[in-house]
Amino acid sequence: MSGMFDLTGKTFVVIGGAGLIGSAFSRALAESGGNVVVADQNESKAKDLVAELSKNAKGEVVFESADIADPKSVDALASRVIETFGRVDGAVNTAYPHTAKYPQAFGEATHEESMENISLILGGNFSTVRSFAPQMKKQKSGSIVFIGSIYGVVAPKFDIYKGTEMINPPEYAAAKGGTIMLSKYFASLLGPDNIRVNVISPGGVLDNQPEPLLKAYAKHARLAPGMLAPEDLAGTLVFLFSDASRKITGQNLIVDGGWTL
Repeated sequence: MSGMFDLTGKTFVVIGGAGLIGSAFSRALAESGGNVVVADQNESKAKDLVAELSKNAKGEVVFESADIADPKSVDALASRVIETFGRVDGAVNTAYPHTAKYPQAFGEATHEESMENISLILGGNFSTVRSFAPQMKKQKSGSIVFIGSIYGVVAPKFDIYKGTEMINPPEYAAAKGGTIMLSKYFASLLGPDNIRVNVISPGGVLDNQPEPLLKAYAKHARLAPGMLAPEDLAGTLVFLFSDASRKITGQNLIVDGGWTL
């Protein structure tokens, strides 16, 4: 591969790299020529993915254990990545930490539970920046990506959940809206060091949702079939990690098939 989207020789960290969205990201980065660190708590799943991707990867694909809810774990991850590769060109946080009872409807979760979930989701983004920005400052280059949501931009359409047991809790909207603003803050703060910080805000991603929800969701989307496949987000990440987006920072890229139009 050649050109602006070529990631050959660059090193990228995907936190939650064996998850639903993370695995699609890890695969796309490996296919684009980059070294990929699949950072995840699920060691067996992550190692299976690493073995699969390593067969045809141009760069190195490795597993590292990491807990996004533990800042010390993320610090240790960054240290190991730098020790192994000498640099880090991009980091994306796809992890989705939450409490055991999450999600709960408004009024069912305690105040403490709601605040803890907001803290867990936003805290992972803080940790990603705190742990990887110092090396990027030394390099005078780097790209950090957070995962937002359409529900960080628009209010939920609660009708799509009728007839299902699925819940859309308010702390999700608060955390995702905060994620978008946090990216702008860090983009402004770190811009002088040539570090870019952006957000990908997906619409709904297919994950065995009940059929009534899929049909109701699709009515609001402009592009069929409505829900996204994880792979539908991967090209946006490659773009944000590549030289093709070298002057883009502090932006929220919505990938939702027109759902928020």
